[in-house]
Amino acid sequence: MAEFKVELPKMGESVAEATITTWLKSVGDTIEEDEPIVEIATDKVDSEVPAPCSGILKEVLFNEGDVVAVGSIFAVIDSEVISEKTSNNIPYEPTISKEDIEEKVKQEILEPLTNLSKIEIKNDFKNSTKFYSPLVKSIASKEGISIEELEITKTIDPIVKINKPINSTQKPVKTISGQDEIIQMDRMRKLIADHMVNSVNTAPHVTSFVEADVTNMVLWRNKTKKEFLEKEGERLTFTPIFIEAIAKALRDYPLVNSSIDGDNIIIKSNINIGMATALPSGNLIVPVIKNADQLNLVGLAKTVNDLANRAKLSQLKPDDISGGTYTVSNVGTFGNVMGTPIINQPQSGILALGAIKKKPAVIESESGDLIGIRHMMFLSHSYDHRNIDGALGGQFVRKVADYLENFDINRDL
Repeated sequence: MAEFKVELPKMGESVAEATITTWLKSVGDTIEEDEPIVEIATDKVDSEVPAPCSGILKEVLFNEGDVVAVGSIFAVIDSEVISEKTSNNIPYEPTISKEDIEEKVKQEILEPLTNLSKIEIKNDFKNSTKFYSPLVKSIASKEGISIEELEITKTIDPIVKINKPINSTQKPVKTISGQDEIIQMDRMRKLIADHMVNSVNTAPHVTSFVEADVTNMVLWRNKTKKEFLEKEGERLTFTPIFIEAIAKALRDYPLVNSSIDGDNIIIKSNINIGMATALPSGNLIVPVIKNADQLNLVGLAKTVNDLANRAKLSQLKPDDISGGTYTVSNVGTFGNVMGTPIINQPQSGILALGAIKKKPAVIESESGDLIGIRHMMFLSHSYDHRNIDGALGGQFVRKVADYLENFDINRDL
């Protein structure tokens, strides 16, 4: 017998453990090499772990919900049993697993007991001194809630949950009052909440604002996007142009591209820019463009589109969202003109890109000042005041604006 011990693989920088969320295979199941066997979740992303070899899943060492360290053995695959059973034409019959026993207990014992609780209770509300609406009376009868329980609950808490807790789709839980809804946070929302609170508690936030005239950039992109699509097979959005300008400014002001470790300031040698991306579920994730300063505009466009598309399809890998040194949030996507974003720890700064709006503006020329219609936008730079003072934070966002305002309208692809 050849047993293959499956270890939890390394999943990117700073990821030391993962939570087993769903076993896709059960003990005794036949597994093909590279076939997903389990779903895991880290504090960065959800993903699947493929089987390193073909065989029969002999043993699982952790249950759903358990936290497993990277490098730990979490399953055992019998890689010879398939060939042995196949050569003898004997079908493989696994021994009864713990899951089989639990399922049998559930079907034969627990479910009959659960069904007993569904028997309607006939309440005589005439004897009650409290008022209950027809809806409350109907629900109480169907859910098996007696008048005594209802009156105690009504005294303690006017909002009584009558449905099971919602699942990850975040469907609202109805209440007897009919006025409020309770939505339970899913795992990702809890992580985001904890991360945001930690950031605000860790770093004193300061935000500097600059309004930029991006007319040349807009005109160039509008006249180039069709050619870009035909030549590169990629849509050209404003995002890679913004990323390009930010990467240049980070090279000019390296202290912004830093993090704090105790009393030390660590200036990062690589410029890895995260871009906050809204998911269909309403949650947020931040895929990272590695070495953004080393990519040309074509490379940035391809990387931005790839990460954004895979984020929406839940196909990001842990390494795709790790290692960021600075973050960008395009609040203009939602029509917002500016924002005060929260720093993505342990980074030291984050830039919010506001919506581009046409405005009348003063245009300086050799012959005098003129009023013209220009494409304007706000840049909002939030930064950690422990290592970035107001002068540096303001100079950095002004430098980004300068790169955008001085965009070459005759630039080649």
